[in-house]
Amino acid sequence: MSLFSQHNFSGQKALIRVDFNVPLDKQTFAIGDDNRMRAAIPTIVKILKDGGSVILMSHLGRPKEGPETKSSLIHIVGHLQELVTKAMGTDVFVQFANDCMGDEAFEKSAALRPGEVLLLENLRFYKEEEKGDVGFAEKLSKLGDVYVNDAFGTAHRAHASTAVIAQFFPKGKKMFGLLMEGEVKAAELVLHKAEKPFTAIIGGAKVSDKILIIENLLQRATDIIIGGGMAYTFMKAKGGQIGKSLCEDDRLGTALEILTKAAEKGVTIHLPEDSIIADNFAADANTDVASSNAIPDGWMGLDVGPKACEQFAAAIKRSKTILWNGPMGVFEMEKFQTGTKTIAIAVAEATANGAFSLVGGGDSVAAVNQFGFADQVSYVSTGGGAMLEYFEGKVLPGIAAINE
Repeated sequence: MSLFSQHNFSGQKALIRVDFNVPLDKQTFAIGDDNRMRAAIPTIVKILKDGGSVILMSHLGRPKEGPETKSSLIHIVGHLQELVTKAMGTDVFVQFANDCMGDEAFEKSAALRPGEVLLLENLRFYKEEEKGDVGFAEKLSKLGDVYVNDAFGTAHRAHASTAVIAQFFPKGKKMFGLLMEGEVKAAELVLHKAEKPFTAIIGGAKVSDKILIIENLLQRATDIIIGGGMAYTFMKAKGGQIGKSLCEDDRLGTALEILTKAAEKGVTIHLPEDSIIADNFAADANTDVASSNAIPDGWMGLDVGPKACEQFAAAIKRSKTILWNGPMGVFEMEKFQTGTKTIAIAVAEATANGAFSLVGGGDSVAAVNQFGFADQVSYVSTGGGAMLEYFEGKVLPGIAAINE
């Protein structure tokens, strides 16, 4: 049983670092996607039901010069109150402090009674947050009796509220929340306890963004599927004709090195046999199907083709462990979403047959949500950059700080 689950928060003020960095409409400030908020609710509920009180701190957006209306967390208070009230089955009023540092924050947190919730204003209104300022972290730490980090999405940042603050709480008074625990457990399972065959599906635009994760997975996976724009760098490196498809010419050598290493280690790299090609990067472009290594001049690959879909789905369905990071094409446009949708269906099918599947990275998560498969995979990660760095083999400061 985890420290968080065992801990009794009765009479304690829990200072929780959450990741409420949600998309807001520029005009109305309506929340576009509340997944990150909903993911933190079980942690909040456990503390409140124990008889503790909750002080929430988060960042929102990238404010450059102090406070600004568009990045204020006041816009999410109403929805947060609805979520907590629904989960608790009784009315819960969410208080708001207009400054995470000022007198109001300290007065409201001091007056907080069991069962009450306080949300602090955006941490990034202070430059000290991103600088990892020790004094700023120490002042924040005085708001609560217990520190809970439940913000996996920011675990790769050595910021004041995610990594530096933990040193001001003794062992037993600093811990991961339920979301963070789940993220770490799922990632550890895939990285260190993966049942074979283990297939990693890596997509997205650039090889340069995914080199480290691919190299780390070469030590662990049995199969690596490469799709998205990055596949054409591999195709060109192998001597293929890719038309005007996306390509990083300065990474052709890297692509060949990856293929050589994979062959040495007995890892099967799956590149798309064919592609859906277009004469323009547009939703209404003319399209055709071509071999991925024989794309005519003036055309570009914007999705994997029907043979590639078949090839990739077969590899996924025979897997026992699956990691998916990155789409197969420009799935935001209907003409180029078949590849990504095929992957989602295959991952769901493999999961139903007993495989463990972890989906992470903004676009992959958006895809499983868009196509309605989020509840048919084992785990959907909330942390894009954090998950990527975890699978690159890096130590995440937000995790290390709790474990110290």
